[in-house]
Amino acid sequence: MTEQAAQRGAEKTGQADQADSGHAILIGGGPGAWDLITVRGMHALQRADVILADHLGPTAELDKLCDVSTKTVIDVAKLPYAKQVSQDKINELLVTYAQEGKVVARLKGGDPFVFGRGFEEVQACAEAGVPCEVIPGVTSAVSVPAMVGIPVTQRGMVHSFTVVSGHLPPGHPKSLIDWDKLAVSGGTLSIIMGVKNVAAIADALLTAGRAADTPAAVIQEGTTDKERFFRCTLGTLAATCADNAISNPAVYVIGDVAGLDATSTPTASTPTA
Repeated sequence: MTEQAAQRGAEKTGQADQADSGHAILIGGGPGAWDLITVRGMHALQRADVILADHLGPTAELDKLCDVSTKTVIDVAKLPYAKQVSQDKINELLVTYAQEGKVVARLKGGDPFVFGRGFEEVQACAEAGVPCEVIPGVTSAVSVPAMVGIPVTQRGMVHSFTVVSGHLPPGHPKSLIDWDKLAVSGGTLSIIMGVKNVAAIADALLTAGRAADTPAAVIQEGTTDKERFFRCTLGTLAATCADNAISNPAVYVIGDVAGLDATSTPTASTPTA
C-alpha cells in the first residue's frame, strides 16, 4: 500500500472519531454470519452509543462484536409481510440520537446501498446537518452463492450478473424491472427478497424465452448454521421452493453458473480472458 493510500484510509477511518458532536454511521453487517462483517464495521459498533439494528446481518450475535451492555440497542427490523418500523421513524431515531451527541450505528444486513435504503438515511442526516459515515458491507447477492461454491461470473461462460429485488412481482405497477430483457440477457441473475414471488418471476422469465433447463439454485439463510441449499432448474425453481418450504432470507441464482461444480471442468463456448 502506498503512503498516500494509507493516509486516505486513516483519514476515512478517523472521520467520525474526530467529530466533536454526535454522528451517524451506516454499517453493512454482511450476509448473516457475525464474522463476515468488515473490521471497520466491527470497530464502529464498538465505539457506538446507540445501535439501530435490522433483523438481517449479525444482529442476533452482537455480543460477539461489541459489549452490548454498554449500548442502547433498538430493534428497527422491517420484516417482510410482518413487523415493520417505518423508514421515517428510523430516520428520526438516527437524527435525534445524533443531535443528542450520541454515536449512532445503523446496522444493516448486507450492504447499506444494495436494497438497503441506505442513501435515504444519508439524505435524512444531511438535511438535519448530522455527519454520517458509510461503511460498506458484503452483499448476500454475491457472497451467499459463493459460500456454496457458485460464482456469479465465470471466465468463458458469463461476464455479467444482475442483482434483482424480487419483492414486487412482474407486472406490478411500481416495479422498475424489465423481466423480458433480463430473460434474454444471458447473464447471471441473483435475486433477493423474492421468495413470495418466485413462481411469478420464474414464469415471467420462461415466458420471455429463458430456457426451462437453465440451472438454478436456492440458498436460505446462507452463511449461517441454519443454511439450506438446493440445486434445480428455472423450470423447477418454484416447485423446489414450495416443496422445501423456503422462506426469507433467501437468495436464488439463475444462470449457467448455478450448475457449476468445483470438481468438474466447465465448458466455454469461446475462449476469453
